[in-house]
Amino acid sequence: MSRAEQAAPHKTLALALLAVTQFVLVLDASIVNVALPSIGRELNFSQDSLSWVTNAYTLAFGGFLLLGGRISDLLGRRRMFMAGLGLFVVASFVGALAQNPAMLVSARAAQGLGAALVAPAALSLLMTIFPAGAERNRALGVWGAVAGGGAAAGSILGGLLTEWIGWEAVLWVNVPIGIAALALAPRLLPAAREAVGANGFDVMGAITVTAGVALGVYALVDGNNAGWGSTQTIVSAAIAIALLIAFVVIESRAKHPLVPLHVFKQKTLRSANLIALTVTAAVFPMFFVLTLFMQQVWGYSPIEAGFGQLPFAITLILFAGLTSRIVTRIGFKTPLLAGMIITAGSLVWLALLLTAQGSYWTELLGPSLLAGVGGALMFIPVTLAATAGARSDESGLASGLINTTQQVGGSIGLAIAVAIATAATTSSLTNGNTPPVAATDGFQLALLGGAAVAALGALFTAWLLPGLKNQPAAVDDEVDDRVAVTV
Repeated sequence: MSRAEQAAPHKTLALALLAVTQFVLVLDASIVNVALPSIGRELNFSQDSLSWVTNAYTLAFGGFLLLGGRISDLLGRRRMFMAGLGLFVVASFVGALAQNPAMLVSARAAQGLGAALVAPAALSLLMTIFPAGAERNRALGVWGAVAGGGAAAGSILGGLLTEWIGWEAVLWVNVPIGIAALALAPRLLPAAREAVGANGFDVMGAITVTAGVALGVYALVDGNNAGWGSTQTIVSAAIAIALLIAFVVIESRAKHPLVPLHVFKQKTLRSANLIALTVTAAVFPMFFVLTLFMQQVWGYSPIEAGFGQLPFAITLILFAGLTSRIVTRIGFKTPLLAGMIITAGSLVWLALLLTAQGSYWTELLGPSLLAGVGGALMFIPVTLAATAGARSDESGLASGLINTTQQVGGSIGLAIAVAIATAATTSSLTNGNTPPVAATDGFQLALLGGAAVAALGALFTAWLLPGLKNQPAAVDDEVDDRVAVTV
């Protein structure tokens, strides 16, 4: 890393700007969920099409993350941060003015594209501003805390805004925050970029990987509606796999590949991305399950259900700083392994406690607090592991990879949770149980499924990362002599 890159002014303010932006991106994936019933009524969505208010964002976000990460390396990280954020703000404005389903779904897709440009650029900027070691670990502790808290806060804020103002407010809220961030970005963020953009751009690689990831995410998010054995799901998954295979072939032959395959020779990067897949697949569905359980079984209002997830967010934020210090002292393997085990235990505990006539204080509070500890111990180390060995000119690519992996992992986990819950609830109803009891049975099994995924992640961590030997997460920060950096 060059001295110019390290000279970004006002590091604390820059970190605050990047963290708040990431918080909004994560928040936006969940804030709309609580408003879906109101959106459906006012814009005349059919029940089947309403899910696309969420899926359009997920598809575009997941599909374009790799492309966004590499473009930020080639064209400039601050430039892509601002371009993506500008698109996100405009799409939020248009979405809030939507008068029909097509207009809103299109705006949500544009939001997802903007987020896919912003997220990897923001993480790469953080790595550029803060040198490897304790300083970067502390910054990633803040990053992990606000990102993890954003998922839980989305339900709370969505409920408040929808009830007090209307569904449009869940989109309006992005506009002033985005405008303020755009105004501050040129003052707080470095304009560093790697001077490799003139070498050419891998158009076919960009097309195949974007289409392959997007189609794969589509097969996952729509699999429960279309049927996992349906022609639509099978064909979508097959085409996605074919496109990704074509992408690998193209990258192996391209003169200037979008994703240089040599990055996958790094064992730490490969292993961390696989583990990250299990992290989000285990944790993200928990918010979905608990939100539905509290409203459908216990009869909570959207606001009450949102606040019910606040303990998780608070615990994660409180333990994020401690986790970053632990990682600095002993490396990322041990805390990551501990986090996976704690998360698996919290999900099992939660599943065993839930009853249709239960109490929040005796059944949800304890497991939620424990899950927050596990989340802090997982998200920060796995992000460090996935980006620790990246070269300066490929930090955006590494950031895009970990973001893509987490997005796909969340989609896989949610698809698994919904499939398990639906099948178990149907079976319970067939056996003569009341709807609340049957729904509880379904949610319990979905949580146990998440625990199994977390346990699998623990095995991956112990098996795939033995070579790290708990070394501190600081890595060699020398810049490749072939890379020119301009500010």
